[in-house]
Amino acid sequence: MSASKARRRSSPISNAPSRPRRDDINGKRRGSMIKTFLAGALGLALMSGTALADTTLKLVEVITSPARTETLKGLVAKFEQANPGTKVEITSLPWGEAFEKFATMYSAGDTPDVMEMPDTWVALYAKNGALESLEPYLAKWQYTSGLNDRALQFGRSTDGKTAYMLPYGFYMQAMFYNKKLFKDAGIAEPPKTLPEFLDASRKLKAIGKAGYCQRGGRGGLNDWTIFSNAVSGNNTFFKDDGTSTFADPDKVKGLAFLIDYYKEGLSPKDSINWAFNEQVAGFYSGTCAMLNQDPDALIAIDEKMKPEDYGVVPIPKGEAGKAFPVIGFAGWSMFANSSNKEASWKLIEALESPEPNVEWNKRTGALPVHKSAEKDPFYAADKFKGWFAELSDPNTVPTSLPSYLEEFAFFKDSMVVSTGQQALLGEISAEDLGKQWADYLTPAQQKFKSAQ
Repeated sequence: MSASKARRRSSPISNAPSRPRRDDINGKRRGSMIKTFLAGALGLALMSGTALADTTLKLVEVITSPARTETLKGLVAKFEQANPGTKVEITSLPWGEAFEKFATMYSAGDTPDVMEMPDTWVALYAKNGALESLEPYLAKWQYTSGLNDRALQFGRSTDGKTAYMLPYGFYMQAMFYNKKLFKDAGIAEPPKTLPEFLDASRKLKAIGKAGYCQRGGRGGLNDWTIFSNAVSGNNTFFKDDGTSTFADPDKVKGLAFLIDYYKEGLSPKDSINWAFNEQVAGFYSGTCAMLNQDPDALIAIDEKMKPEDYGVVPIPKGEAGKAFPVIGFAGWSMFANSSNKEASWKLIEALESPEPNVEWNKRTGALPVHKSAEKDPFYAADKFKGWFAELSDPNTVPTSLPSYLEEFAFFKDSMVVSTGQQALLGEISAEDLGKQWADYLTPAQQKFKSAQ
């Protein structure tokens, strides 16, 4: 997932508003509010974890869907059966509102023992002292040596040495395409380059279909990042002095590519509001013929489409001959104020051990964190070949978002949405968009660098 993934559950496509909308709270004010929540509540939260009985654990999930929640309940039931007298209370927050809802819970001292932690949130809570280091537990865990290299690297992403979360899976993007719509539009093969991507999109528009299932709502930073990087030919977010590259002319040109694509009507008008569910539904419903998504999109697509009607290929490359799919992750964290830390780690173990981890990721669509999972027949299926092709291509460079920044969660889940929608509507230019993002991220990166 960004885990980037990630990570992004919202209303069905039929409920998507017909008019573009933007966040109703000013970005600066909202960021200040959440930061005040976290700072002001820390002392209370760290002292409030003793109210529960010793045998009760609170678990919060935030990347929710009915299938995921049912899978989680099944794994938790097995944990409870293996640990008589220990009960787990699950709280499921809808992803579209999870960032704000959990910030409110945290500010009230209502923290869980164990929480599903998106990659873009971990630095925010770890740097406020809210999360427990998992290093002592990992040092004794029998499966630590079997984790793939990325698992511990990303788990320690906050400071490079302390695992404040243990990833359960990775999300990397590839290009889905609708074979039937491509045939109807006279497109011989899926696009390998951005010019071919534009040409295919225009041919699809000519038969009354949108080309790309754009994501202008929550989680849309992935689209902005992939296209700006492909156009510019590099995936650097910051210069050596900590200055953000989003305002650089080549990155602005990439932002303009996506803005112009939307203005030309090559993506659905309502896609300015689309988050994960709407974007995926746009693809399987045949509203648009191309989708840039992680393996978790397969869950819904496989239910709605026949295997022969779609394919998954690497994302198109830019002029420099490179593509930069975003790779994200999510995992499980323990809160520092838990009064049941040993039991909490047992719960994390029950979710993260090889067999349940593979079971979980088969339902969530992420790639498992254990090396042994590569031998599972499920991941040898044809539908995963697009992702494995990307991993084997030296000119396709998996790119991590700067989720180690404390300020990144607000940037990704609020600021990017509101300002990105303004740009798509023509209210601000690509230059203005890049400058606003750079002005926000530069001091965050420079603060991070000075603290190292």
